[in-house]
Amino acid sequence: MKLYYVPGACSLAPHIALQELGLPHSLVKVNGRTKESEEGDYVKINPKGSVPALRTDDGQLLTEVAVILQYLADRKPEAKLLPAIESGWDRYRAQEWLNYVATDIHKSLGLLFSAERFVPNAESRATYRETILKTLFGRLAWIDSQLATRETLLPSGFSVADIYLFTVLNWAKPLQVDLGEFRHLGRALEKTRGRASTQNALKAEGLL
Repeated sequence: MKLYYVPGACSLAPHIALQELGLPHSLVKVNGRTKESEEGDYVKINPKGSVPALRTDDGQLLTEVAVILQYLADRKPEAKLLPAIESGWDRYRAQEWLNYVATDIHKSLGLLFSAERFVPNAESRATYRETILKTLFGRLAWIDSQLATRETLLPSGFSVADIYLFTVLNWAKPLQVDLGEFRHLGRALEKTRGRASTQNALKAEGLL
């Protein structure tokens, strides 16, 4: 398999999953601004222009973080990074978490990266940021409460949902977002950061 990535972007999530699963893969670095990759114009490879994209062993190009994570986890079910389809509600709960991270956490933080482009006026931009953070912190407070009695998003243990959440909340520092009030969440994020798979991916992307 081949993963197209931008260092530190949401493509870090499938990169960590590949490391965690021990699946053979290669990496193709993409410039997030110019859309140039080590294989040429990335838009010609993935017309969406965004990362991640995964070229599967049978030649398919798969996009969207939550979908790629499920695909990878299903390649090695014995690793239990995602409940089996046959598990019924356990699988749906995992998909519920993946979608929540994608739509409510990932998108909120993503808006902060685009603040200067969306809101040129500095004073208005401060209000824009405050509004986004108020909503985001409400969502993180709920996640924090879910982690008060366990260390992973799924009761069954570490999963691709934890990997995805770690990846997007890893943007907090460069965005100057203080997550210190979320004690249970912070503990869970540090556990994910400490895994060999996460450290290997961060090193491979030049982030350590």
